[in-house]
Amino acid sequence: MARVRSLRRGGDAREEPPEHSMDPRATEEPPYQPTVIDNAIYRDGERVDNPGSLADAFERLKDMPGSMAWIGLYRPKEWELVKLGEEFKLHELALEDAIVGSQRPKADRYGDTLFVVLRAARYLDEAEEVAFGELHVFVGPDFVITVRHAEAPDLQGVRKRMESDPDLLRQGPQAVLYAIVDAVVDGYAPVVAGLQKDIEEIEAQVFSGDPSVSRRVYELSGEVIEFQRATAPLVGMIHGFIAGAPKYGLNDELQSYLRDVADHAITVSERVSSFRQMLQNILVVNSTLVTQAQNAEMARMTEASIQQGEEVKKISAWAAILFAPTLVGTIYGMNFDFMPETHWAFGYPFAIVLMAAVCLVLYMVFKRRDWL
Repeated sequence: MARVRSLRRGGDAREEPPEHSMDPRATEEPPYQPTVIDNAIYRDGERVDNPGSLADAFERLKDMPGSMAWIGLYRPKEWELVKLGEEFKLHELALEDAIVGSQRPKADRYGDTLFVVLRAARYLDEAEEVAFGELHVFVGPDFVITVRHAEAPDLQGVRKRMESDPDLLRQGPQAVLYAIVDAVVDGYAPVVAGLQKDIEEIEAQVFSGDPSVSRRVYELSGEVIEFQRATAPLVGMIHGFIAGAPKYGLNDELQSYLRDVADHAITVSERVSSFRQMLQNILVVNSTLVTQAQNAEMARMTEASIQQGEEVKKISAWAAILFAPTLVGTIYGMNFDFMPETHWAFGYPFAIVLMAAVCLVLYMVFKRRDWL
């Protein structure tokens, strides 16, 4: 088998994407010490051996016809996966996907080996985030290899479940794959519950007028979209396993189990789709409520402005009325010798009457115009 290109040199840092080179690594490989969580050989549903290395597991398989190897790795290095591929004749394209990571959920078959990518999820309630873990599964005629890049899912729990059910484990690698997929799908239930709870809280925030709710809706929408990307491909993937059951020897019981997992996956997918629609509706409702609140505020401000205008008109009217006698008094209060009215016997009464008449006329004019 061709050696997989090097993606990391001298550590974990990724230095070149896989499509750039198919050359062998230039640096010397470190001693082969794989990050193996569990390495076991099973026959007739029972654990019969615990090889010390992957090479030993491969040799045991050759020496024990009818047995199955189940190997679990956790965050292995690139060179470890390359060595694994050499031992078990894994296709280089599948190894590249396992090395590069960040793959979408899928199932690809390379000859008699099935390569499955799953995305497990768990909900972080305080941060309102969905934490995803990528899981790669190689399923061959007599082996299952799991490459786990995160804490979830708990494959030790899956192994214990299968070892406690020899009849199911006896059905071989396809049964192990079913158990792994089932564990991943079951792990989605707490995530769905967490998202449902947060959406209910957001609905309460929207109708309470909390201004910070828009940001929370936006951020949660991103988590729901990412969760949908992780769950949506599973339904078609599991149906593909069921469709290939006659070719790959899945009995009726295992097909029933797979159909049950498919039903759970459909339920999760539908719930996630409904969450996305609900969040979109919440954004629309929140936008409507915000617009209504803004309109109400504008109406209140307009009403206040009108009331203020009425008060200004009243003040202006009284100012004009008071200005008229002040003007007359000011004119006749000037100390000029050549003002005929100042020596007129009726000058004072005339000034008083003039001021009163002007004030009365102004009052009537402003009253008619509703300024007073």
